[in-house]
Amino acid sequence: MNDKPISKIAVLGLGYVGLPLSLEFYKGGLEVYGIETDKEKVKKLNSGDSYLDDVPATMIKEAISSGRFNVVDDYKILQYVDSAIICVPTPLNKLQEPDISFIIQAVDSIEVYLHSGMLIVLESTTYPGTTEEVILPRLEKKGMRVGKDFYLAFSPERYDPGNKQYNIRNTPKVIGGVTHECTKKATELYKHAVSEIIPVSNARTAEMTKLLENTFRAVNIAMVNEMAMICNQLNIDIWEVIDSAKTKPFGFMPFYPGPGLGGHCIPIDPVYLSWKMKTLNYTARFIELARLINSSMPRYVVEKMADALNTKMKSIQGSKILLLGVTYKKDISDIRESPAVDIISLLLNKGAEIYFSDPFVKTIHVEGNVFTSYPLSNGLSQFDLVVIVTDHSSFDYQQIVSNSALILDTRNATKGLEKYSKGTIFKL
Repeated sequence: MNDKPISKIAVLGLGYVGLPLSLEFYKGGLEVYGIETDKEKVKKLNSGDSYLDDVPATMIKEAISSGRFNVVDDYKILQYVDSAIICVPTPLNKLQEPDISFIIQAVDSIEVYLHSGMLIVLESTTYPGTTEEVILPRLEKKGMRVGKDFYLAFSPERYDPGNKQYNIRNTPKVIGGVTHECTKKATELYKHAVSEIIPVSNARTAEMTKLLENTFRAVNIAMVNEMAMICNQLNIDIWEVIDSAKTKPFGFMPFYPGPGLGGHCIPIDPVYLSWKMKTLNYTARFIELARLINSSMPRYVVEKMADALNTKMKSIQGSKILLLGVTYKKDISDIRESPAVDIISLLLNKGAEIYFSDPFVKTIHVEGNVFTSYPLSNGLSQFDLVVIVTDHSSFDYQQIVSNSALILDTRNATKGLEKYSKGTIFKL
């Protein structure tokens, strides 16, 4: 094993994962080079600005001025670094299949500058086998041997935007190398940024760990979403059911229904595993069913809107509907895979007059239409229906309840506020 200590690293991709990770390594004392192909992002960072909610501009300015954090838009710096960490997107393509083209592009760029003793770590979520079956052959083209001439590992990102309790440093880090020496080398690196390392036997195990984590959430969210629909049929309050069930001190973990799944992980990651199993003629039935239920939630929400409006002798067509919150989760600006987009699309097709209000989003584009955030200070009385899609902490729910004629609450944000209502509140 090459015993040269790691002091200089490159992080490929400065998005929601790569940028916070880069700064954590910087704070850990390393010299960090962020490689980002989006020139606007490069310009922003080098000017001391930030484009992420969780990363304050003051931190960017401090890191840039130190001289130990540098942002570039090409890969030439790779010839000088001890390690390269890949944090690029892994979306689904139009056929809803894994798109690992960004990983392949990053690896091919690394291969050009691969040198003795270099450590490569993939953090981007992907299907089991990617590190060994896709990345390794590309890096071995020049005849270098993994575990001896260079090192390769997978370490799944566990970053949760907006989480005030857990961050990169205090979240345990799973690491699986292609060889034992690769795991040791990667562990040495991540000790600079993470307090607790969890080494596993190989890269496949680390890849599967990430997919289990997010499939667990997707399946359980689907279960509670279906329970919400069942409770609706039985005229039972699902939120009261969950609150009472979670008083059990063992054998139960609360999950909550909502308008649909969103974000860069939970709606996508289980599909990677399902696709991999299809190549082996195996159907991942839980995953497929969970995906079916979760993807149906925006349509279910629109049906609930129709039911609410019907109580006022109105239809969706022609009604003025205000959506509160369009991000995929509370208190962040991320709209990736947000169910609000699907809800707006469905409402457009039904002829609704649509508005939205979100303190984190100025505009949103849906099917060629541009919507601008509506200031709540302009009043709520003009709307036929107000729908709480994302329960941002900054919303004044008592004021919303007091001034709205009709509300559909998909997040239980109005719990305990019914006494202030001058209209009617419907729950998911």
